[in-house]
Amino acid sequence: MKTNLPYIIFLSIFLVLMPLGNLLGIVETGTINLWGRYCCFAIAAIGVDLIWGYTGIMTMCHAFFFCLGAYGLGMYMTIHNLQEWQTVPDFMSWNGYESLPAFWLPFRSFGGAVACALLLTGVFAFLFSYFIFRRRIKGVFFAIITQAFALAAYLLFSRNETLLGGSNGLTHFRYLLGLDLYSANVKLGLYIATVLMLALIFFLSAKLTRSKFGKVLVGIRDSESRLRFAGYRVVGYQSAIFVIGALIAAIAGMLYLPQTGIITPGRMDVKASVEMLVWVALGGRGNLKGAVAGALAVNALYSLFTSLMPEAWQYILGALYIVTVLYLKDGIVGMFKRPSSRA
Repeated sequence: MKTNLPYIIFLSIFLVLMPLGNLLGIVETGTINLWGRYCCFAIAAIGVDLIWGYTGIMTMCHAFFFCLGAYGLGMYMTIHNLQEWQTVPDFMSWNGYESLPAFWLPFRSFGGAVACALLLTGVFAFLFSYFIFRRRIKGVFFAIITQAFALAAYLLFSRNETLLGGSNGLTHFRYLLGLDLYSANVKLGLYIATVLMLALIFFLSAKLTRSKFGKVLVGIRDSESRLRFAGYRVVGYQSAIFVIGALIAAIAGMLYLPQTGIITPGRMDVKASVEMLVWVALGGRGNLKGAVAGALAVNALYSLFTSLMPEAWQYILGALYIVTVLYLKDGIVGMFKRPSSRA
């Protein structure tokens, strides 16, 4: 019971008290929408923690996979939010297009958009990771390659020729599956769906880390050479967890888009991926509860300090990271684990 107490408290607050408070008029709809987005970031942080915290692979392109999911759903929403007289979005008509390009056609249905977004994410993640891991590239070199990949993706998506909205991205969404995204009830429903998805992904990820597969991941992190000597196909495990983490990020991106109403290439740049690493490091690397706590805490602090002292936020975030590295190597969650371990 004591072990389950954090989960009970979390679900009681985010799945019961906050929605009930919103229905009673105590919690504003804007607050619900804001925390829904934070929970999307928490989902993405779980994927980062599986790759970095449990497997020891520092990925600096995870925001790209987050955006692949968001763009996939965004293409569907763009098509179904056109005006009656429009056949293509404005950014296509400005480029001389009168009908949708062929690569947009699979995204005309909701199921097709979700399937294509997940499929593209999985294929990109596998092709990108498998051949790098086969070359046994790791550590800082892998981080640099993923950083370059994130920058290349950002530059590509920012070009108008890609027909994905250019630097302005995809926006102006009002409806999703016939639901009015401006409605308070719809925003509450999206928030509840996000919290439930966060709980589901957390539960499945926890089972994964406790399985034999998860033990092998920790073995790769602690001593990759020993596992290779023992006959384990390390490349397969590394590629598998990289794909799993990328798919989790894509799911988070699909939940994020309807709640924020816009997705731009700026969300996939290197800085966005580094922020995800900071969430995991501050919360507690190699601990799923830490990844969730770090994502929620850092984004809540971001909203607080950017409204009070916007110019100071980067310094505050940097100071938090330095303190964590020097004095709190187990992150926020580690602060609560030490006393019980001593007892």
